[in-house]
Amino acid sequence: MSAMKPITVNDLLALPVKERLRLVEDLWDSIAEVPEAIELSEAQRTALDLRLDAYHANPESGSPWSDVKERILKHG
Repeated sequence: MSAMKPITVNDLLALPVKERLRLVEDLWDSIAEVPEAIELSEAQRTALDLRLDAYHANPESGSPWSDVKERILKHG
């Protein structure tokens, strides 16, 4: 039995866009499973804290993800 050839970036770029998007989604989901592995700078942490404070102060001011996604898909 022969060893499998490693996948290259060019191999990935040769995939149809739909398959590349699926791969990106799968990769992102795998990263989201371990949020503690993502290191934030102090500036990023401060920005996130400010956004979270703004949300807590007025949780009804935003839009649900389903609405945001729909707007993006209509205009994208």
